[in-house]
Amino acid sequence: MASVREINNNEDIKVGIRFPLGRSPQGFFNSTDTVLEQAKSNIRNLLLTSPGERVMQPEFGSSLKQQVFENISNISVDGIETSIRDAIGRQLPYVIINEIAIDAKPDDNMINISIEFSVTLNPDVFDTLTFNFNIGDN
Repeated sequence: MASVREINNNEDIKVGIRFPLGRSPQGFFNSTDTVLEQAKSNIRNLLLTSPGERVMQPEFGSSLKQQVFENISNISVDGIETSIRDAIGRQLPYVIINEIAIDAKPDDNMINISIEFSVTLNPDVFDTLTFNFNIGDN
């Protein structure tokens, strides 16, 4: 059986399924080519899933969606970062969070979250995932 490092470096082997799900011209679903690319899909899936939402995995998910609809304050921004770190640490232990930047704009009803991360397989290679929540119309 091939190791994760061998799979990650082999262009002919797909690592996993990219989220959100979509049809691929090469097969049924869009696939990921590297562990880092799969981690990005896994983080997005984890953070946008509420605990109890996934069948047979009631602990899977985070409270991010509930938190972004609370009143914006320094405490809730800190809570959002803690929630992200806890969920990733618990469910995706191979992901290394390098930085979380949260830009809350109460006057515009917006919260922008940027997560810079790497994976334990190759901790010197980074990627960024961004969430933009626009809460209501102005």
